[in-house]
Amino acid sequence: MRRYQSLISVNTLAGNLNNPAFRVVDCRFSLAQPEQGLKDYRSGHIPGASYANLDTDLAAPITAGSGRHPLPEVETFVDCLRRWGLSNDSQLVVYDDAGGGVAARLWWMLRWLGHQDVALLDGGFAAWTRANQPVSQDETAPPAGSFSGSAAVDRIWSSAQIESWLVADSAFTLVDARAGARFRGEQEPIDPVAGHVPGALNLPFTDTLNADGTWREKAEIKACWANIGVRPGEKEWGVMCGSGVTACHLALSASMAGLPEPCLYVGSWSEWLQDPARPIVAEHRAEREI
Repeated sequence: MRRYQSLISVNTLAGNLNNPAFRVVDCRFSLAQPEQGLKDYRSGHIPGASYANLDTDLAAPITAGSGRHPLPEVETFVDCLRRWGLSNDSQLVVYDDAGGGVAARLWWMLRWLGHQDVALLDGGFAAWTRANQPVSQDETAPPAGSFSGSAAVDRIWSSAQIESWLVADSAFTLVDARAGARFRGEQEPIDPVAGHVPGALNLPFTDTLNADGTWREKAEIKACWANIGVRPGEKEWGVMCGSGVTACHLALSASMAGLPEPCLYVGSWSEWLQDPARPIVAEHRAEREI
């Protein structure tokens, strides 16, 4: 059986809906309305799909000093994967309605545990419905899976690491997935302060998408990375965003561009701000809007 490790098309998934090796997980979620994703899932989803909640399945509870989406304990996450029917020989397909901005978190987390056969549905749920593919309201749970895995601790960067590198003036590359206005400090709709970590580069994750939410061609994605100065062979480099979610979209696009997979700064901007002594760069400081 062919395996998919980056993107999968609507037609390919449709042809494998009855394939017992395939498992599908719906990751739709709204930061502004945390319950909306589950409501949307119950209104209609890809047949056989399970639902993953960003706040409760793909993240641990917020703690003092953490960002908005810390990683869950490995054992807790593995329990979720088994509940979704995943085993080590499964092909997982993940999707959302945000260009992959949420589903990529699950893509990354599987790779963090050593499972490579996970792919993002190109174009997400919108592409599925545009193609007149079937939609279900059935929430029947799949047979429990037997997945096992261990976390790659070297795939994660901490705030303390980045602070120490800044103090020592060490060479490293950090790429931020947030919108340019947030990165530059012009506006901040979510966190208390706008701006970015000193020395960080900016590649909004939406830059690698077409207007309809599908992914751009690989050559165009490669050009996006080249345009900000990241080249293959970069040794110490990682990605971040507001809370370690859309940064995973950058990890996927970097892989598609032929770059070594970056580390993930899980805490990201929402954690960086927890210590007022940490330096920030902002061209125009904006106060919180909501």
